[in-house]
Amino acid sequence: MSDAFSATNALDPEAGFTRGPSVGQAANDLRAAAGEKARDLANTATEQAHALKDKAVETAQHLRDVATEKASQFKQVASEKAEAFKSAATEKAQQLRSAASDQWHDTRDKAKEIHVTTEDYIRQHPTKAVLGALGVGFLIGLIVRR
Repeated sequence: MSDAFSATNALDPEAGFTRGPSVGQAANDLRAAAGEKARDLANTATEQAHALKDKAVETAQHLRDVATEKASQFKQVASEKAEAFKSAATEKAQQLRSAASDQWHDTRDKAKEIHVTTEDYIRQHPTKAVLGALGVGFLIGLIVRR
C-alpha cells in the first residue's frame, strides 16, 4: 500500500501537496492584475472623456449655428417691420402735410375775403366804422384802467 503518510516524508508539512506559487508571488500577480485593470479603466475613462468632450464641442457648435441663424432671422424680421413702420409714417406725414396745406390755403382765402369785405364796408359806411372804432377803443381803455 502506498500511502503518502506512510512514507518517510510523513513529517514533511508539504507532503501530498503539489508545489504552487508562493504567497509573495500570488500577491505580485494580484498587484499586476490590479494595475492592469486600473490602466484599462483609466484608458476607458480617458476614451469616454474624449468622446464626451467631442460631443460637447459638437453640441456647442450646433447651438452656435442655431443661435446665429435665429439672430439673422430676427434681424430680417426687425428690418422688415422697421421698413413697414417707415413707409406708414411717411404716408401719414404726407397726408398730414397735404391736409395742413389745404387748411392753410382755405384760411388764407377766407382771410382775404374778410379783408376785402371789411374794406368795402368801411368805404360804404365810413361814419359807422369810425364811431364803432371809437366805442371799442373807449371800452378797452376802461378795462385797462381797472
